[in-house]
Amino acid sequence: MTGFLTWNQLLAALIVTLFIASPAVEAQQETSENAAVPAKSGSVTGRPLPRFVSMKASVGRLRVGPSSSHRIIYEFTQPGLPLKIVEEHGLWRRVETVDGLNGWMHSVLLTGKRYVMVTEDFAEFRVSPTSVATVRAQAEKNVIAELKTCLPDWCAIRAGGYQGWVHRSQIWGIGPHEFRE
Repeated sequence: MTGFLTWNQLLAALIVTLFIASPAVEAQQETSENAAVPAKSGSVTGRPLPRFVSMKASVGRLRVGPSSSHRIIYEFTQPGLPLKIVEEHGLWRRVETVDGLNGWMHSVLLTGKRYVMVTEDFAEFRVSPTSVATVRAQAEKNVIAELKTCLPDWCAIRAGGYQGWVHRSQIWGIGPHEFRE
């Protein structure tokens, strides 16, 4: 993400959060994130909700509602930015960021190629998926990395020419019970 939110943008994001997200949807999303099998499927694609994707485009506008006539809340300028899809409506997807900002984006701006964001001050890339393995590199908070493989506690990621295993608790962009080979 680039730039800072103005007070009006921050207020708009809060209003979107309060009025678009209903308690029933949030309760179901919370349940599906904690279950091995998602409890909800998208009404358009039939794919599990919530699910993670990444921004494909170099510019993506987050909107208040599911159409290009709705007001823009925020503009993202980072391809690979991980986003969580929480709802579908036609060609539009309601997405959420690591910071909890949510709104609608056109599906053409998104890709299934998976990336994650480092959430700790320094995430250590280890040579194997254990806390005693040698540290190969470190990534700062907010670094976006390509997601490779995920085990129950560790994920293999690649960023800045380095690849290594990072503890799952240090990244955002993968479900708590999601595994990748």
